[in-house]
Formats: sequence, structure tokens, C-alpha cells
Amino acid sequence: MVDVAVVGAGPNGLTAAVVMARAGLSVHLYEAADAIGGGSRTSELIEPGYLYDVCSAVHPMAVASPFFRAFELSQRVDLRVPEVQHGTPLDIGGAALAYQSLDRTVQELGVDGPAYRRLMQPLLERVDGVVEFTSNQLLRIPKDPLAAVRFGLATLDQGTPIWMRRFREEAAPALLTGVMSHALGSQPSLSSTGAGLLLSTLAHAGGWVIPVGGSMSIARAMADDLTAHGGTIHVGERVGSLDQVRPAKAILLDVAPPTLARLGGSEVPDRYRRALEAFRFGNAACKVDFILSGPVPWRDSGLAKAGTVHVGGSRRAMAESENLVDMGKHPTEPYVLVSQPSAVDSTRAPEGRHVLWSYCHVPANSKVDMAEAVIARIERYAPGFRDVVVASKTTTAAELSAYNENYVGGDFSAGLLDLRGLVQRPVVSNVPWRTPMEGVYLCSSSTPPGPGVTGMPGYHAARYALKDIFKMRVPGLGVGL
Repeated sequence: MVDVAVVGAGPNGLTAAVVMARAGLSVHLYEAADAIGGGSRTSELIEPGYLYDVCSAVHPMAVASPFFRAFELSQRVDLRVPEVQHGTPLDIGGAALAYQSLDRTVQELGVDGPAYRRLMQPLLERVDGVVEFTSNQLLRIPKDPLAAVRFGLATLDQGTPIWMRRFREEAAPALLTGVMSHALGSQPSLSSTGAGLLLSTLAHAGGWVIPVGGSMSIARAMADDLTAHGGTIHVGERVGSLDQVRPAKAILLDVAPPTLARLGGSEVPDRYRRALEAFRFGNAACKVDFILSGPVPWRDSGLAKAGTVHVGGSRRAMAESENLVDMGKHPTEPYVLVSQPSAVDSTRAPEGRHVLWSYCHVPANSKVDMAEAVIARIERYAPGFRDVVVASKTTTAAELSAYNENYVGGDFSAGLLDLRGLVQRPVVSNVPWRTPMEGVYLCSSSTPPGPGVTGMPGYHAARYALKDIFKMRVPGLGVGL
């Protein structure tokens, strides 16, 4: 008799399995692919010796997520903090740079530095409350109401058309919009801005860390803890129905809502099935990975020290690019998100060589190869970039969807991120992780708090499963426990 079956070994499935195994329950984790990790896999995508993060690459929540803090991830994985957390090259010359130090960031932003401080300082002062508020579902009273109010006011300030009023020059708004554009969707919008403000706050708190050896290091740390506490991992084993993992007392599913409807079959009540099958997904990404013969020749030398670079120019230019995608078009000058892991982690490439990770947003299910547009965009701010490109590999949105069934249409957010999508994820409920089927819980990024390697959807689902079925509380998760 197995106590718990978990389907899907992405970050959230691994989290759920770790929590349940730590409680002393027998846990079996099933993964259809030949390796665990899901959105946190690392692979030699192009040539041996070059390590690429297949999906997630930079991890602001690795030191901020309530689960990862309790799990003491920083004691299990070597997490490197870049000198520059993120930067945005500017058409007017130079670049806007975000340091872990708010003071240094403000100083370099010049005339708009004080306005940037007035936006960010209140959030930093209550960063724990901001993280707690954004790491759960929204239909509840937050533990720190003041933090929630401050976060809401900042989101209104930058998430509506009045966002142009706060700043007088280009650097500060471009710096913020580069982060806000991580989230798929139009600009300005409250949902994208909320996500961007959280990430911007974390840049000045724990930093945007990069795990040595790749994102797989995080998945491996959780898998090691799971097996150390008696859990069993099955890879290459696709689950086709809930009956396949029964008679487990609790079943936790790190899957997309349509997959839950399929796995549940006739057990799924009609009303809930309709909600699952009607769940809305957003647009997608086209990913381009590079082998470089040297570092990116950024015109502004400060960008060479950045773990993340947002290539898109001004706030207005980035918004125009994102809004074109929202209209179902492929921008000729896309917003490009770039990660430079080998700037802080020499294990990613042979000596003297570098890897570069990038993506741009595209319409859902796109089969368009955006490599040339991405190269041209980077070349604009890094003259000579083409000359250091040794090889590249494109993963289209359609291919991203095939790689991970949770990324429907290539939507790595696992669900549309508008205001409705934040509340109805996948249904409007005080406990959206709990399904109408007895003992069955949904723990993917299609549940709150949504996308990102946070572990929190898995943590919340496991917490309720422990309470509902086993009458237990969440156990200690630290290294010495």
C-alpha cells in the first residue's frame, strides 16, 4: 500500500513529494520523461561539455520562496549572486543596471534615482510580507496587510497608463519594464507589473541567483532529499489514468488542467471538467541557445557583469513588442530575455568558451524560428556579437509545447497571466489545489501562485493533502531534520 502518488517530477511535483516523504509517508513519484526536473532541467543541448538550462535559468525565488527557505536550499546548492542582477541596454547609449544594493542602483539612475527609490523602498522594507502575499492565492487575508497594500499601490502606479508619470528619463522605466516583460502579456498590465515588481524587489533583497551546474542542481537536491526519506522515483513511466497509481491514499498531480481532466476520466464531475477543459493558456516563447567563443561584446561594459540582460530598448519599445505578440504577431524587433550563466559559473562551458541562453515571446503554437531576429537584437547593443557565435539551437514554441505537456502551446507560464487568470487558477476557490475527486490534488503552476521555480504550488497542495487525508501538519524540511 502506497500512501502518496505524485505525477510529474517538475519543481512542484518534487516539492509535493518531498513534503509528503518528510511526513513519514510512503511516496512514489512518476515522470513520463527519462529525467526529472521539468522546467528545471539542464542538458547538453548543442555539444558535449556545454550545459544549458532547458527552461528556467535564473532563480530569484531560490532564496525567497517560503518552501526553499524552509528546505534550506542555499545549504544544498551553490547559488551564485552576480555583481549586476539585471540590466537593460539603452538606445540613447549606456545601460540601466540593477545591483543588489538599492543605494548603488539609485545612484547610477541619476535624476530618476529618487523616484525609483520611492517605488522600491517600501516593498524592500516589508519584503517578507510581499513574498508571503504573492506566494499564495489572492482570495485570503494576507498575514502582512501593510505589505499587501504597498504592493498593490506600486502595482497600480506602474501597471496602468499612468506609468509614464513617475520618471523623466529612459533608464529607470526601461529597467523596470525589462523585468515586467518576463510575464507573457500586454503592457502595461496589472498582472505583468505585479510579477515584475516582485522580481525587482528580490533583485535588491536576496538577488537573482544562478545555481552552479544549472537549474538541474535544484531538482537534484530535492530528489536526493526525497529518496533519503524513503521516496521512490520512476522515470520514463507515463501515467495514463488515476487508476494506474491507485490504491494510493493521496494523488498529487503536477500536470496541466486538461491533463487532469483526461487522467480523471469519468470521475471528474461535469462542472469541474468544463472548467479544466476551458482553462485559458497564453502566448509562448521561442528559445535560442548559443555557444560563444568569448563573452558577449556589450557596448556597455556593465552588462558583462549581469546575470540577466533585458534586450528591448526603451519602455515604449518593449511595450510595443509585447503588445504585438498579444495581437498574435511576431515582432521584427522582439524583446529578448538573455541569461549569461557562464559569467558566474565556469562549469557551464569549456575554458575560454561561454554559453548564452535567450528567448523572445511569440504567439501560441508558433513554429517560427526567431534566431535571426534575436541575433540582430543583441547585435544592436553588442556590435560584433555575430562574430563570437560558434553555434546555436532554436526551440520554437511548438517544440517547447512538445517538450513539456504543461506548456500548452508553448506557454511556459502554464496558464494565461491576466487578472482573471490569477484568481481563476484553474477555478475560483479558497483551496484551488483541492479537486472534487477524493484524495486528488492539483499541484502544477496552473495553480497559485503560478509560474516560476518556487515549489509553492506543490507545497500548498501537499499541505492540504496532509491535513485532509492524514490529519498531519507540514513537517520540518531543513537540512538537519
